[in-house]
Amino acid sequence: MVRFLHTSDWQLGMGRAYLDPDALPRFRQARVDAIRTLGRLAAEHDVAFVVVAGDVFETNQVDRATVVRTCEALGEVPVPVFLLPGNHDPLDGASVFTSTAFTNAAPGNVTVLDDEQPRPVEGVAAEVVGAPWRSKRPLSDLAAAALPDEPPPAGHVRVLVAHGATDAGVAPDRDDPAVVRAAPLLDAVDQGRLHYVALGDRHSTLDAGDHGRLWYSGAPEPTAFDEVDAGNALLVDLEPDRSPRVTKLRTGRWRFLRIEGELRDVASVERLAARLDEIDDRTTAVVRLVLRGVVSLQANADLQRLLDERRPAFAALDVPDRHDHLVIEPDDADLDALDLRGYAAAALEDLRGRAADEAVAGEALAELFRLVDHGRSGAGAR
Repeated sequence: MVRFLHTSDWQLGMGRAYLDPDALPRFRQARVDAIRTLGRLAAEHDVAFVVVAGDVFETNQVDRATVVRTCEALGEVPVPVFLLPGNHDPLDGASVFTSTAFTNAAPGNVTVLDDEQPRPVEGVAAEVVGAPWRSKRPLSDLAAAALPDEPPPAGHVRVLVAHGATDAGVAPDRDDPAVVRAAPLLDAVDQGRLHYVALGDRHSTLDAGDHGRLWYSGAPEPTAFDEVDAGNALLVDLEPDRSPRVTKLRTGRWRFLRIEGELRDVASVERLAARLDEIDDRTTAVVRLVLRGVVSLQANADLQRLLDERRPAFAALDVPDRHDHLVIEPDDADLDALDLRGYAAAALEDLRGRAADEAVAGEALAELFRLVDHGRSGAGAR
């Protein structure tokens, strides 16, 4: 039996615009730290090698510091590591894998799968075959083109490492000539030319087509809200004449959380605060609030204060398209309680009269209330 780790889509150097500025370095470092996590898992589970099925780096133009930190982390992995160029870091003229930053820092246990030749793994009865991307727009099925014509040596297993959308149980762009077709790969399995396909591109873990031979490992750290099961690596036990045994191992620490809620009054804002306070390790939590309902000016002011107070604790606390879901309804009692004088009182009355018909006036009225209420709260009054 040969045991190895299958991972993909590290996208080292990735950024996210919605992250707080101080959270972005933590987010990027977590992706490098995931390599060390994979190294610990490799030692713990006594694996023979690791395959990375594409998109090691976010771009070929990744900065030198990220490349060096990546190579240092790779050097700590106690087994051989095979890296496949993917659509984010193709093996073109500007490839990061041929840059001096990478070639000078790459440790001896790392092999870039820069061609389709079978690579024997030292010390075990296994071969690794890569289907590298050489451009961002390949014009054919790279996985099918990489299939060897003959089986591996007797008693050996062969792993194909490929990247891209597949037609096996997934819905790719059917007109894309680079779609990975399952049929040629499964034919190669039936003929003994291949035993497992390690796929990358999809960030969520998936048994593509439920064949048990074609797997997406998913990204080792989550990257977006729409990922179903990211933050994993796959431990694969492989024998020539048996189906693979694939075990999902948790690697991710970051979380992308979507919280939905209906707001009606001040009490419902307080309940939302309690839900946010229940989230642990907020420095690695990216939270998106989807809020609906009709709220008073006071409830809206409390909501804005809640967001201002809680936001620094999170990697991101986002409220997208707030005005599409949350309606602010001015309450006469709230407005009268402001007890404004002079110009401020005149502005209040003007906005009050226009708020029902003009969205901008309603927003300005809510902002005026929030500012005055904030001033009162800061003075210790309510």
